[in-house]
Amino acid sequence: MRVVILDGFPVDHPAAADLDVLVDELESRGRGVHWLRLTELKLGLCRGCFGCWVKTPGECFIDDDARRVAREYIQSGLAVLATPLSFGGYGSLLKRAVDRLIPLIMPLFKRVRGEVHHVPRYPAYPELLGLGWLPVADRSQERNFTRLIERNAINFWAANRNAVTLYAEESPRERRGKLIRVLNQLEVRR
Repeated sequence: MRVVILDGFPVDHPAAADLDVLVDELESRGRGVHWLRLTELKLGLCRGCFGCWVKTPGECFIDDDARRVAREYIQSGLAVLATPLSFGGYGSLLKRAVDRLIPLIMPLFKRVRGEVHHVPRYPAYPELLGLGWLPVADRSQERNFTRLIERNAINFWAANRNAVTLYAEESPRERRGKLIRVLNQLEVRR
């Protein structure tokens, strides 16, 4: 299974060591990992122009690295959204990248479990893993982040999803254990 990591952490963020652990664990399970460090990419803001639906269906109208991010995302079996948490939501860099994934869905709607959602553009979408990071434990932000991943999994047609929040105050061993557990949970759901 191909894995894409959308790394929304700033340069030299302490979570880099945790991402190294995640990559090592994924590779030890035979997964091909494409690690996209969003700080190294040119990602403009979504203009809300709907060009990706009308002018260039399935591809963002803006010609920048967000097109690559969307291709990597849809071609993967697992997408990892890695971010420092801000009030339980994505950091600004990851939020910008996620906003630019809208070409992956259609401008049409259907009911999903009693709610209205966009129709999928593609026959298959990756599983979703949210990896949030905070300096200290904050269960409220952790709950908000888990809920955000659940909601985005519906919008992006992920058959399986999970979220994990790591805290700087935890030991590296504790954080590694949480990463392994969340990967194991995703594998059980397949």
